[in-house]
Amino acid sequence: MLHQQELHKHYLKNIDQIVEKWYAAADKTSGVYAVTEPDAIAQLKAQNRGFHDQFCEVLNQDSDVSCDAFEDWIVSIAKDDRHLDTPIEAIINEFYRNQTLYLDVLRDFCREKKVDAQTALDYYQKITDSFNQVIVWFIRENAKQSQFKLQAQQDMILELSTPVISLTPTVALLPLVGEIDTNRAQYMMENVLHSCSKLGVDHLFIDMSGVLVIDTMVAHRIFSIVESLKLLGVETIISGMRPEIAQTSTQLGIPFSQLKTTHSLKNAVEKIMLQKIT
Repeated sequence: MLHQQELHKHYLKNIDQIVEKWYAAADKTSGVYAVTEPDAIAQLKAQNRGFHDQFCEVLNQDSDVSCDAFEDWIVSIAKDDRHLDTPIEAIINEFYRNQTLYLDVLRDFCREKKVDAQTALDYYQKITDSFNQVIVWFIRENAKQSQFKLQAQQDMILELSTPVISLTPTVALLPLVGEIDTNRAQYMMENVLHSCSKLGVDHLFIDMSGVLVIDTMVAHRIFSIVESLKLLGVETIISGMRPEIAQTSTQLGIPFSQLKTTHSLKNAVEKIMLQKIT
């Protein structure tokens, strides 16, 4: 297109001004844009400049660069914790704020160079189409990274909710608190067997005093854990089972009566310690 190379150079010359104008006008009420530390602001501006360095090349007629060149920038921003904690609508608004700045520069350039209406419209279409492509790509990558972060948080919660705590070199404790759903029960099965094997324990206390409700699946899973631990040479004692859970288990036909149980964790510890002393 006529004047395209001039326009590309014009944008390159004005990148710093575009960055400063964008930051001055940015909505600084939420997320990454609300930072006040000088280093964080400098990083935010550097990230914005990284976008312009790529975008200007999309407008370069001597280059075959397309919006595909944005992949590294998009992935790095989508992975950034501060951007992940920023509402997606706020980020999109800032994309459009940058687009407005590009169109302002285009308007002034077309007036100065007396660019004809069709050429100006072609430039306008090129800029808006490229912005839209990048925005859609970013939204997809942001959703993917948000899902990764959510999964990592859920995995951490599961790990923290089923901790095998070493009490002595041969005795460990699994305290159960709150609701145990299917995912947690499955993770518990895998984590307990792995942890007991890794720690080399021969006794495990499963304390259920913090469990208010139990269903058939979870009860069977706990029973399976105990049976699997037997194969590893680990003796299990269940403590603190509430009367209502014991009654429900009996009604469901789950053979907890075959397992070693005590009414409290203190009692279970005393039994094991006495056993080890004698």
